[in-house]
Amino acid sequence: MNPDQDQLAARLRRALAGRGALREVRMFGGLACMLDDRMVASAQRDGSLLIRVDEGRHEELLRIPGARQAEMGTGRTMGPGWILVAPSEVAGDGGVERWLAPALERHEAESLRRKAAPDPTVSVAPDSLGA
Repeated sequence: MNPDQDQLAARLRRALAGRGALREVRMFGGLACMLDDRMVASAQRDGSLLIRVDEGRHEELLRIPGARQAEMGTGRTMGPGWILVAPSEVAGDGGVERWLAPALERHEAESLRRKAAPDPTVSVAPDSLGA
């Protein structure tokens, strides 16, 4: 890792500590922070921050200076919900936390959806349904 990426990764670790099972995986050209096995953010090689946000907030967040649509290679968009934040926007105090907030909102919403969904691995015997 280069110094910019290393510093951002350390700040992400601190900001995400204690929020769940945290692990790091190299993907999307960076070091992704996986919280409960789902990507929340990634420290990119140039010090930029890749975040995964709710698709409903995508356009709103893109209007903030320093945010742009994430791409997987030149001209290949990663789609709604993937935002790349310029290094200058995460460099100062609170920058990482400010941009992590919408990513953590998405993570929490997804966690609640998963808890509410029935477990597909559990089968229910027809007799137990009152048939």
